[in-house]
Amino acid sequence: MIPAAFDYHRPRDMAGVLDILETYGDDARVLAGGHSLIPMMKLRMAEVPHLIDLQDVNGLGGIEIGNGTIVIGAMTTQNEIIQSDALAAAAPIMRETSLQIADPQVRSMGTLGGNVANGDPGNDMPALMQCLNADFTLVSASGERTVAARDYYEGPYMTKRGDDEVLTAVSFAAPEGGHAYVKQKRKIGDYATAAAAVQIVREGDACSRASIAMTNLGDTPILSAGASAALAGTAVGQQDIHAATTAMLGDTEPVEDNRGPVDFKRHVAAVILRRAIELAWSRS
Repeated sequence: MIPAAFDYHRPRDMAGVLDILETYGDDARVLAGGHSLIPMMKLRMAEVPHLIDLQDVNGLGGIEIGNGTIVIGAMTTQNEIIQSDALAAAAPIMRETSLQIADPQVRSMGTLGGNVANGDPGNDMPALMQCLNADFTLVSASGERTVAARDYYEGPYMTKRGDDEVLTAVSFAAPEGGHAYVKQKRKIGDYATAAAAVQIVREGDACSRASIAMTNLGDTPILSAGASAALAGTAVGQQDIHAATTAMLGDTEPVEDNRGPVDFKRHVAAVILRRAIELAWSRS
């Protein structure tokens, strides 16, 4: 289908972006890679009278690593994340996750900011950002503020970002321990039936702490505090992993769709989380 008519804006700086947003209010939307918004416009699920392309805006890309903190500009593409050896050394789960997003063509244009900003529960990066306890930087004409990824998502395509705000960067502490992002999908390019992001810190033969978040098993990405707590202080044996998967299933609310009925999704989620925990533990 063809989207409804719209005016196309391509400002060269953030001041220009904010001016357009202030002028047109909720009739304006910003465009990053376009892989979520453009299909919705074509299907007439979203009508955007004023489209603001961020491609020419300076200062929205790049990866900075220093003093134990990682800052990634919102317009950094998935391919740039994959190609960054420094980021892979500091936070290998970022590359592992990006490699499982869609296909090479999409990853060459799709951005980190676009993936996390719009509140699509099927996107991969939102759960990972919750797992890593990341912060999102939001900028408007009124100034700049920071929102924790764990507080940002409110419902499908509903977030704490205001209509006059632009998500400009993602930041998080360099993760410790072992990691894994494991995803089950029907085919290349599809959303996950279920996916799990896991970070485990090991001290001796025991897990000292863990962080677990799930993708596409509810209206928002799901940080499972119960699953994380089930592993803490354990040797991450089969009973411990079973306790973690049981706790995770109690936190999720999958719905039936073309990826399968609820019981199937719950089964897949348990299998995926088990694999992710085992892989993260082996890497710790």
